[in-house]
Amino acid sequence: MRSAHTVAQVRAAEEELLAVLPDGALMQRAATGLAYAVIDLLRGAYGRRVLLLVGAGNNGGDALHAGAVLARRGALVDAHLLSDRVHEAGLAALRSAGGRVVCPTTRHGASSGTRPGRAGTYDVVVDGIVGIGGTPGLRPDVVAALERVAGVPVVAVDTPSGVGVDTGELAGPHVRAALTVTFGTLKPCHLVDPAAAACGSVHLVDIGLALPPAPVEALQPDDVARLLPRPAPDAHKYTRGVVGVRAGSTQYPGAALLSVAGAASGLAGMVRYAGPGEVGARVRAAHPEVVGEGRVQAWVVGSGGGDGAGAELAAAFADELSGPVPVVVDADALAHVSGPLPAPAVLTPHAGELARMSGVDRAEVEAAPLRHVREAADRFESVVLLKGRHTLIAEPGGRVRATTTGLPWLATAGAGDVLGGLIGALLAAGLDCFDAASVGSWLHGAAATLASDGGPLVAGDVARAIPAAVRGLPG
Repeated sequence: MRSAHTVAQVRAAEEELLAVLPDGALMQRAATGLAYAVIDLLRGAYGRRVLLLVGAGNNGGDALHAGAVLARRGALVDAHLLSDRVHEAGLAALRSAGGRVVCPTTRHGASSGTRPGRAGTYDVVVDGIVGIGGTPGLRPDVVAALERVAGVPVVAVDTPSGVGVDTGELAGPHVRAALTVTFGTLKPCHLVDPAAAACGSVHLVDIGLALPPAPVEALQPDDVARLLPRPAPDAHKYTRGVVGVRAGSTQYPGAALLSVAGAASGLAGMVRYAGPGEVGARVRAAHPEVVGEGRVQAWVVGSGGGDGAGAELAAAFADELSGPVPVVVDADALAHVSGPLPAPAVLTPHAGELARMSGVDRAEVEAAPLRHVREAADRFESVVLLKGRHTLIAEPGGRVRATTTGLPWLATAGAGDVLGGLIGALLAAGLDCFDAASVGSWLHGAAATLASDGGPLVAGDVARAIPAAVRGLPG
């Protein structure tokens, strides 16, 4: 599991560690990890030209100490000081190693070791401007400094300056990094868009922090392998779970085919289709293993349901042969959700659908997806999966998982229908709503990556690649 901790959690853990470490040891750990990440990016240090953009906080100190490491390895390192107060020990270390100050501020003046900058000739810029305690947005002078090196790859220290660290939100100018080197743990902005898109690749440096459970997580292949339901030696089709699909209509029969394709990917023992009869004939022609109505352990409702989606959702919630049956509520069925639901549920909106459910503009959801998905999970007392570049899955109370698998080619019609069916199969196989949604989203993205192989794909390709994504899991 990749865990993303809040600023408050990180600071508390750092305070505990600082109490037992020699002075400066924690910063040296971070700076050394940062320096070697820059070296890896540049494929060497000797002769490389590095510009440090240095602010007043500890991130500036990390950048200065890393600059000293790079200078000792033969890099030509300049530091542009963007504050009258910078980390003095870091600045001394940089100058001692042969680094220089350019564009000095008043306090540090035109002292020995300054020189004009080499704007436009740097190989990399290190963003040590604002630490994790900074607020979104940047000062005009900082924006001007960044504009002078536009086009040069940026390595962000801990987080790109100007992003909302705990929220993943953006408000005004911010750094867009090619690489972000973070310390101890990820922060929410590394996983949550729109800020995550500004982080580039993220490299985590272990500095020995002892951390509590994180509010935002991202599953990794080992986690998916551990959570994935697998058949017992004595399993039969009923013990493996039966998933029912109430999707499609005469107007949108393809949605039924794709929902069933996701459900019938082999992760549950049986799939039942309970939609319109003429659509059912097409479903069974394409998927002869699918059977008619009967007892199920989970329902998938809404994709392509049109005007009948409300009635289908009510029918799914009325299915209580052995207690409330969990339901995946997708697409057209989402329009019939206005409050807490009578059974465990996974709601699967995209930003536009969640905006309509929440009574806000789509742009508001896209600007603050973490906040809106959490609010929706609490409001509807259900797991909410908000589709996006990094899909977010929230359960009531604020716990969130972010999906980082997938690729842009996955933005294709019908892909969400496949996802709904896949999550339904995992529910029927025994996972709870939060795990089914997050494992299903992860597998959906992994299958799309396999099916794409770097090129375009359609939704049916994703469904067909789900077994290969499962086979590729460790263990």
